[in-house]
Amino acid sequence: MRRFFVWSALAALVGLLIAGGGYWAYWTYYARFQPVTVSRDQESIQTLLDEAGWISGGGGGSPVYIVGYRDSAAMQRYEREEVPKLKAAGAEVRFILFARPDREGMQQSTAAERATVAELWLTRDWSLYERWTATPTASWTAAGIPAADDNLARSAVVDAGQKFVTDLTGYLRNSGLQPRYPLILWRDQQGFLKACACTDPRSWVFIRDDLGAPDRIDADVPVELGLEPEPLPDGTPPLDYPDLPPIPEGETAPQAGDDASPPAANPPAPKRPTTPPPAPKAQRQDDTTFY
Repeated sequence: MRRFFVWSALAALVGLLIAGGGYWAYWTYYARFQPVTVSRDQESIQTLLDEAGWISGGGGGSPVYIVGYRDSAAMQRYEREEVPKLKAAGAEVRFILFARPDREGMQQSTAAERATVAELWLTRDWSLYERWTATPTASWTAAGIPAADDNLARSAVVDAGQKFVTDLTGYLRNSGLQPRYPLILWRDQQGFLKACACTDPRSWVFIRDDLGAPDRIDADVPVELGLEPEPLPDGTPPLDYPDLPPIPEGETAPQAGDDASPPAANPPAPKRPTTPPPAPKAQRQDDTTFY
């Protein structure tokens, strides 16, 4: 009887270890990358998104909001690798940029970045955003853009962007999401609002599944929606490959260098004299004699 209880305890312990290991693997490799379905403050979050100074390259489909700052490497990678797939599915990607506030007395944004963020919120100029993201951060001077630090109205716009992020992340924490950037929000096919702190590429597949976006797109297909192939001038049809006659049997295509005569198999050796030349005669000079 005692042996039975010992083996039962060991079996229960092994079962607990297996269950614990399975839950750890499920959480580590799958669950922690899933997006969060927003269960609280949905109306307040949607109002924030609608009133924010977002910018978009067009599309007209289901909106996808990407919140981040200029120097975020994860956001730049997501925009480079995933945004074309979302656009191919018909989604309208809307970017919301903000300038990070000072932290412990240290600035986390530059004057050029704050000026550009204020200009984007005020004008929603997509071409400005493209020029900004295509220029290295150290090289961007915000030339031609009014400064935000010495302008009360534009400084208020920068502060409004920071307050937007503070309010948004506070609402998302109530649904169990720890904000990291890029912060992506969208609605699935059933209309539920979802959010993802997509710093890890393993989270991206859930957004593609909800929006029906492809995992890969053809590099030759235009990414922007509504683009049509440019017609040839005067309606000229594309040229086809010429029809070449077949090579007759027993003949081979000429190779380079066939016109040149082949080298001789055994070239003749140079002739040598039959008798050696006579030795030079000794000549006496003033200092020595050479032979």
